[in-house]
Parts: sequence; structure tokens; C-alpha cells
Amino acid sequence: MNQVNEPLEKENQQDNSETTKVWDVPGIEPVDLENIETDAPMTQAQPAEASIEEETQNPVDDGSSRSVAVPEKLIDQVIGQEHAVEVIRKAAIQRRHVMMIGTPGTGKSMLAKAMAEMLPKEAMQDILAYPNSEDQNEPIIRTVKSGRGKEIVTAHKTEAKKKIQFRNTLIMILMIGIIGYAFITYQWLMGIIAAAFIFMALRYATPREEQMVPKLLVSNDKTTTAPFVDATGTHAGALLGDVRHDPFQSGGLETPAHDRVEAGAIHRAHKGVLFVDEINTLGLPSQQSLLTAMQECQFSITGQSDRSSGAMVKTEPVPCDFVMVAAGNLDAIEGMHPALRSRIRGNGYEIYMEDTMPDTSENREKFIRFIAQEIKNDGVIPHFDCTAIDEVIHEAKRRSNRKGYLTLKLRDMGGLIRVAGDLARQEGAELTTRRHVLDAKKTARSIEDQISGQMIRRTREYELAVVEGTEIGRVNGLAVMGTDAGSVLPIMAAITPAQGDGGNIIATGLLKEIAQESIKNVGAILKRFTGKDIKNIDIHIQFIGTYQGVEGDSASITVATAAISALESIPVRQDIAMTGSLSVRGDVLPVGGVTYKIEAAARAGIRKVLIPKANLGDVLIEEEFISSIEIIPVEKIDEVLSIALVPDNRELFLDKLKSIAWSTRSILGTDVPAPRTVI
Repeated sequence: MNQVNEPLEKENQQDNSETTKVWDVPGIEPVDLENIETDAPMTQAQPAEASIEEETQNPVDDGSSRSVAVPEKLIDQVIGQEHAVEVIRKAAIQRRHVMMIGTPGTGKSMLAKAMAEMLPKEAMQDILAYPNSEDQNEPIIRTVKSGRGKEIVTAHKTEAKKKIQFRNTLIMILMIGIIGYAFITYQWLMGIIAAAFIFMALRYATPREEQMVPKLLVSNDKTTTAPFVDATGTHAGALLGDVRHDPFQSGGLETPAHDRVEAGAIHRAHKGVLFVDEINTLGLPSQQSLLTAMQECQFSITGQSDRSSGAMVKTEPVPCDFVMVAAGNLDAIEGMHPALRSRIRGNGYEIYMEDTMPDTSENREKFIRFIAQEIKNDGVIPHFDCTAIDEVIHEAKRRSNRKGYLTLKLRDMGGLIRVAGDLARQEGAELTTRRHVLDAKKTARSIEDQISGQMIRRTREYELAVVEGTEIGRVNGLAVMGTDAGSVLPIMAAITPAQGDGGNIIATGLLKEIAQESIKNVGAILKRFTGKDIKNIDIHIQFIGTYQGVEGDSASITVATAAISALESIPVRQDIAMTGSLSVRGDVLPVGGVTYKIEAAARAGIRKVLIPKANLGDVLIEEEFISSIEIIPVEKIDEVLSIALVPDNRELFLDKLKSIAWSTRSILGTDVPAPRTVI
């Protein structure tokens, strides 16, 4: 490495009160740190901080969220992710890389920040770039203890300022002497010309002292914890460092190469945590460079644009000894560079984030603490009373979509808490109540829920939604939009003569892969329940209004009911809606989002809903819908048909259902050919 000339009297100083003051630099006022510590505003702030600390240590037990103590460390504030917390603690001690995969809003970024808090602060370093007299396109890199970088730069600037002042004084004295001599010898014109020539020669021929001042690339003097750098969505220059373009590249006006170097996120995360969410959104070249930086713990900064003047600049290797925390959804694994993932697995941990936790008394206490944490972090909304807390926990149970569980999609729950607090604050209430939470649930509805509501209103206005009477081949199915919105999904079936060889099941409605496969199972059900030769007919299945497509198999029993109704010419009750997956043996299997589906049916005016019996414990609908909807659990397709279909001779129809053989042998032994499926 090249030698660097620098003011030793400043760099060799020990850490004391003199080295921590800001030096007299143009544009910076001298600051006395001792006076700052005893400034009046700080004295005024102490009682408030003391009161907050006292409230945290001795909370008032009145049943509200203000009686809950909030932990100071982030790692202790994480709830429901015990395995992830344990791994993060180990990774922080051993400085291991971590990849967290899971549903958005489950605490991945919070765990990454908590990891930065646990890394040792004393290991922090500042990084400086110096000019290289031998090769100006290869700036010299040096690391010093945290806080020393600013002192070194300040000392260099001070020395440069002294040299500039001395040079300017020398030039002024020389100019005065030349002009004075010209006056004495009466050679005024020659004297002025000579003075101007000498001034220009000295002004531009002498090296510019400010060009020799090092640049502070990374400073950690004001950080209280190890660096935490969120590099999510950054381009290559912001992630790996870059060299600014210089429009003046010659003539003495160019900016020194070392002064144009800019540190990247990997360098600013030196001795800390580099967090990259949605890791698959990084380009493969950036992931490859990131892998190199992780392996070598150093990465040279160069221009990221081939057409920039910085493309010729490449620094010495810049330290970037960071802990990598990558995050994303399940699809992030597919978009990751295989070598990058291998590096994380080989020197770290992989974590799958939980999105629910058991609904136990202990976990409820943790959820109440989460409410108190959100209120404290917000800083302006009032605390929640016991009724508001109960309603938030009730909503957490609803959003889990699982019986006996609470959701861990805490970002969404935090949004609900803040909206409820805003409503209470707008009214000037001392505490947030259950009424505020209920109003917040209406105010903070998701986009999907709002769209679903508009669709239901529109279909009723144009009489597209039929909720009374009976129709042949038409069944009200149910679907979910997003994660917390249900919708009514009408499905129609019609029978036509076959076009081609054999009978086909033709389904339309932008069906995706799983939905297409579920239609294939209908063929086996039709063979067993109708006993008809369907090789000469086509069965058309239409999903009404599925402009965004259909994904999943929760409409299987709806499709089967509509097809059987069309084949047997048996009307279907339109005041009934249904949801459920269907096996080839006729079993009604559980599906997701039953709570939101039932509420959507109730909004549409439907009076009965058929759901899989296994999902009965997952139902947690709002009180306003309890009296307007009847929930009927079913286990077999024959139960669905006996409730939904309205045959002319009901006794004969029920006898036919009872006589159907459910064994696999009877299914395989039938002579009726299975129809081909065309999507």
C-alpha cells in the first residue's frame, strides 16, 4: 500500500477532550461540547425522559395498555418468533449470515435491526480515501477507529488552510514588491504585466492543497449501535459503491479521483448488518458482486457506468465485513443466485417465519405487549383500554384463519392499532375503546375488501347476483380476494352435444393451474353420481366475473354441484352459497378464508353457507352477520347435493344418493368413460 503523508501531530493524539472538538474549518462554527451537555433545552427534556422511564418501570395497573411494560431491546419486543429470536441471538454472537423467508409483516426487518443492536459497538471503524500520488485512479483506502476519521479530515483541512493562507501571503508580498520596483524605475506597464504573469504561474502551477485532503467514506462516530443498512431495492451503485462523473477532466479543474468515490451500502454496513428484503429483486450481477464481498470481506469501489469518467477509477479494496440478513417471500428463493444462497447456508442460518401463534394466555399477554409497543413507538395515539385490547385480539384471531391461533402479520395489525388510536385522538378521548377499534376496521379496510364490496353492490344493482328461488346449473360459490376479503363467485354449467371425440369438460374464467386441476376431479364425481354415458356431450363450466383469474381449488364442490344440476336437470337453491375442495372420492376438504367468504355471502343477501366441517372451528364472523347467515358444515358431496338441489321427487333423489358406492373398487370398476378436460 502506498504511503500517505498526513499531519501526524493530529493523528497521533490520544482520545481525549481536545480530539473530540470540531476544528475551525470554513463553513463550520466552533462547537464546545461541554456547553452542549449543559445546555438548557437538555435540562428541560430530562424530566420527560425520567417520567417515561418511571412509567416503564412502574406502570399503572388499570387494565389498559399503559399498564404494560415495554422492553427496551428490540430483540425482546419480538413476539411469536421464538425460533427466529434464538437463531438471531446465536448469529449475532458468531457473526453468521441469516436468510429469513416468510409472509410480509411478520417481523423480518425488526429482527435484523435487533441483530445490529447486539453486535459489539467497540469494533466500529471509519473508512477514509486518500489521493494516490503514483496512480490517481487508484485512491488509497485506510481504516481508523470510529470517530477518528472526522478528526483526521478536520486536521488535514486545517493544515491545508494554513498552507493556502501562507501561499496567498507570499504571492501578495511578491506582487507588491514587483509593482513597487516598477514604480521606482518608472516601468509601470512592464511591472503590471510581470506581476500578472507571476501571479498566474504561482496560482495554477502550485499544487492545490485541498486536493490532498482525504475523504471520509464511512463515519460511525455518532452511531450508538453497530450499523444497520437497509439496502432493499438499491441499484448497483448504491449497493456496491460508485464514482461520481466529473464533467471537467483536465485543465486543473478536475475533481480528484478519491474525492469522487462514494461508499456503497456494503461498505457503510462494515462491522454491522446489511439488510436486503426481497433479495430476488436484486439483479444477478449485483448478487454475484455481493457474494464476492461476503467472501472477501472487502470490495473495491469503481464506476458502475461504462460511459462515466469514473469507469477508470478503482480504489484499493475497501473493507466490508458485514453480516448479511436476506429476507423475502417463498418466491425469493427461486430468484436468488444459487451461489449466494449456498454462501448463506454454508456460513449461517435459514429461517422460515411463523405467520400464526397458538391462542394461549401467555401469547395473549405477548400480543397485549405488542399493542403497548405500537402505541409507544407511535408516540401520539392514546393507550387502549381493556375493551379495545379484547377487540384487537379478536381481530387477530379472525385474521389467523385458523382455529385456536393468533395472526403474526403484525404490520397489518399495527396499522389497525394506529387507525383506532387516530380516531380516539381525533375525539380527544383519554383512552382508545372498542368502538374506536370497530370504526377503525371499517375505515382501514383493504383495497381487496373495498373492491369486493363494490362488486357485490354492483351485481345486486344489475341483478347479476341471484339469492332467491332456484335455477338449473347455477350455483353461488365463494372466493377470497387478497388475504382479508371475500366475494361471491357465481358458477354456471351447461350441457351441449360433443364436438369431437368423446365428452369434454370445458371451463372458462382465467383459471390458474390448481383451479384447472380441480376441474379434472369433477369427471370422477359426475360418473358416479349420474351414471350417464357422457362421451357424447360437452359440459361447459363458466366462472362469472373472474377478471383477475381463479387460483385454488376451493370452488370444487360448487363446480360439481353445478355440473350435476345441469346433467340431471335438477334446480339449485339460490339462497345457498358454498365453498370447499373436493377429492375424487367425494370428500369435502378444508379451504382457507372461510370467515371472509361467509361475511361476503351475508353482505350479498345469501341466507345459508355450506363449508367443510373441518373449517367449522376457523369461523369467527363479525357480530353483525351472526343472525343473518346460517352455517352448515358438510363432509361428503352427497350432503352438499341433498341440501343444495331441489329435485321433483326428493325421496327418490335421496335414495339414489344413499345407493351410491363410495369404495375405490366401485369407482375403478365402472364402464362409463371419464370425460377429457379442456381448459
